[in-house]
Formats: sequence, C-alpha cells, structure tokens
Amino acid sequence: MSEPQNQKAKTETFRALHQGKILILPNAWDAASARIIQQAGFPAIATTSAGIAFTLGYPDGQRISREEMLTVVGSIARAVKLPVTADVEAGYGDRPEDAARTARDVLAAGAVGMNLEDATGNPQRPLFHPTLQVERIKAVRELPIVLNARTDVYLLDVGAPEKRYDEALRRLAAFRDAGADCVFVPGLRDAATIGRLVKDLQCPVNVLVGPGSPPVPELQKLGVARVSVGSAAMRATLGLLRRIAEELKSAGTYATLEGGISFADVNRMME
Repeated sequence: MSEPQNQKAKTETFRALHQGKILILPNAWDAASARIIQQAGFPAIATTSAGIAFTLGYPDGQRISREEMLTVVGSIARAVKLPVTADVEAGYGDRPEDAARTARDVLAAGAVGMNLEDATGNPQRPLFHPTLQVERIKAVRELPIVLNARTDVYLLDVGAPEKRYDEALRRLAAFRDAGADCVFVPGLRDAATIGRLVKDLQCPVNVLVGPGSPPVPELQKLGVARVSVGSAAMRATLGLLRRIAEELKSAGTYATLEGGISFADVNRMME
C-alpha cells in the first residue's frame, strides 16, 4: 500500500473508532511514549500539546512554534503503525487560513486527526467569537482530516457558572454543524452534566479524564465517544522523576527506580 493510501486507510479507521465502543486515548509526548501506548494495545494515539511543549522547554498555551510542535508529531507518527491525532492547540494563528495551514502540516507530518480549540490566550477575550471559530473549523474541514473541535468554556471558567452549560452547548453544536467529527469539552467532570451534553448534542463527544473524573465504564454508559488524558500521563512521569530525585538526594537509595522497563526491552521496542 502506498503512503497516501495508507494514510487514507488510517483516516477512515480513526473516524470509525468514534462510533460504538468508547475510544480511549492515552496521550503521547514523544516516540517512546507512543510505542508504549501502541504495545499496550490501544487502537490509536493522541499527542499532548502541553506535554510536547514541556519537554522542549516551553509553557503550555501556543508558546511553542507550529514547526517545533509538528516536528515532534511527525516523530510520533513515524514511530507507530496506529492512526495518530495531533493536539495543535488553537491552530497557531487566528485566521481560518492559519488553521488550514496547520491542518495541512498535521497531514504532512503523518497524522490523520487534529484538535482545534477556541481559546485565544487573551484573558480579556478568552474564547474566539463563535462565528470566527466556525469559519476556522470549515477551513480545516476542506482537508481530509478527522477534526476534534474543542471549547474551553469549562476549562477556563468562562462566564457565570450557571451560564456555562448553555454557552458550551451553543458552541459545540455550532462546531458539530460546521463539520467537526467530534467535539471536545475539557474541564467538565460532572457525570450528570456530561450525560446531558451527550444527549443534547447527538454527536461524538470527547472528555478529558483524570483523577476525579467518572471511570471509563461510566462514561461509556453516558454515551461518551472518546476520552483522553491530555498531559496527565506526562506529568505523572515527571512526578515519578521528582520522587526519584528526592530519594537519591535525601536517602541515597534507589527504591523509586524499581518497576522501570528494562534497558533491553526499551532498546528492542525502539528498533
């Protein structure tokens, strides 16, 4: 199978994974983490923009360049046989043309899907106007890519608490109608509200999970199509590294190093 045919097949496979059984996506931040996820038997891999930015010395929030982000996405896509979807923040530019350029670069890197968020990074105007965000989504949908359109209403605590549901629903419904394959609402953890949103939207919904979130079986019963962990797995490894450093410094012992994958296994995994 030629590379274009292979990428088309991966695109179709990844889009189909949003129907039926819940799609679980542990997020990778480099080739090694992607190989671990592949070996664990997951059907697809998502990247974490925050995790990639952190490993390259940047804070989250589009401080990393499009080129640096997509270089890592490309290394992840080349390292695995699975479909890869790229977290590319808000598309590295405000205009629909910027979002479309980023989508083209995602495809060129070998990924078949992308996240596009509506956060601007401006505290005075935290979210793009819905009309502009719809235009950005439509520009991306001109390309053969699986689009996960995200709103940060809950993640950024935008507006009065009692108005957030209606605002999130309004935005996500517009994103759905503009052609998004899936809609994403990070920051929402209440099971009843998640279930209500899924019923109101009647389309694939992605939630961000972690400690305090409903377990995956419960989310599946609520009709959630896709769950991801964002940068949580990467940050958990940093927590382990911190504990290793503290033990080495304070006790001079090595207990926290136990349980690691052997050198030989990692070497084989990366062949």
